[in-house]
Amino acid sequence: MRDSSSRRTPSWFLPASQAFHQAGFSPPVDIYRLARGWLLKFDLAGVRPQDVEVVIRGCHVTVRGVRRDWMIEEGVASYSMEIAYNSFARTIDLPCDVDVAEVQTEFRDGMLLVRLELQRSDA
Repeated sequence: MRDSSSRRTPSWFLPASQAFHQAGFSPPVDIYRLARGWLLKFDLAGVRPQDVEVVIRGCHVTVRGVRRDWMIEEGVASYSMEIAYNSFARTIDLPCDVDVAEVQTEFRDGMLLVRLELQRSDA
């Protein structure tokens, strides 16, 4: 008989929160069409700006990074976990090429704002 301590637990027996956290998450985004481009507003509450990367290729804007868990107090045990911690990625497909857009990013109140300003002929 095999030693039970050497067996791996199948993933379907993991608590739901652990299985969800291992898969990462996809942050919600609001997309606004502006007079001269686009504004993408990503919900990234709890994510540090240095843990985020914005990549623009053609008509695709990808935001990826990681939201890390941190403890408020030592010696606590989790009772319920609903916030996704792990790596994340979200790609937005826009109806035009934004490779040449002027890009500005800003973190404000847990939101990442990505402003893409196009040249007048591209808008």
